[in-house]
Amino acid sequence: MTILKAYGKITAALFLLAASINLFLGPHHVAAGGVSGIGILLESALGWDRAAVIMVLNILMLILAYAFLGKGPFMKVLYGSFAFPVAIALVPEYMVAEDRLLSVIFGSAIFALGVAILYKNQSSSGGTTIPPLIFKKYFNLNPAIGLLATDAIVVSMNLFVFGFEEFLFAILSIVITSGVMTYIETGFNRKKSIMILSENHVNEIREAVFDKTARGATLLAAQGGYQQADKQVLLIVASDQEFMQIRQIIETIDPKAFVIVNNVSEVLGQGFSYHPIE
Repeated sequence: MTILKAYGKITAALFLLAASINLFLGPHHVAAGGVSGIGILLESALGWDRAAVIMVLNILMLILAYAFLGKGPFMKVLYGSFAFPVAIALVPEYMVAEDRLLSVIFGSAIFALGVAILYKNQSSSGGTTIPPLIFKKYFNLNPAIGLLATDAIVVSMNLFVFGFEEFLFAILSIVITSGVMTYIETGFNRKKSIMILSENHVNEIREAVFDKTARGATLLAAQGGYQQADKQVLLIVASDQEFMQIRQIIETIDPKAFVIVNNVSEVLGQGFSYHPIE
């Protein structure tokens, strides 16, 4: 059941990729990297058959996947390498939006969502999406950065084969894809780290926060920089919704409290669980 669920997610992700290409990027002739982009470039520049180029590159990448990622990920990549062309064939090519910029923005975002789901399930659509998986495993490199570096080489060739405008749109596409992937990697359910310095109401604030939000806190020992007096700093990590309650509590109990708030992309343990998109 777990295997079927994983392959179901992989299949859905592949159809997202197909939709982004056939409905948004393809109709506007935006080749933003990948083996498909290499195939288009070589076909236009040298007259080589696009399908043959993609097939040869996919086989080479599958060999790398088996050698560096192992049998399990290889099987998922193998499935993606063959299922992706099927998804491309099933999703009709249709120009959803005539505006080229709008199509690039939405197409790239959908593509990023599909790739992020594939990476979460240790899979790939094949081709140049495999090297980022290898970089992540051996060098702990963010897949979004790996994909950006891999596709940058392909995108730069657009300048020489197609022209400057196509080159700019291809750059925009991979930047959007990388940015959305990074956001998905860090999760949608972000938290806030709150540091509270109050002269006489630290414990009162701590108790009120616990009573109204059930969120615990940590007391940190500190020393004032000017008078060098010992102080206590209250550290709380909470959701955006809880932060609004905590802010109201602080303003009610001690309006003069010094508060520092930071956005936190990931929190593990102690009552928190981070579940990025699967």
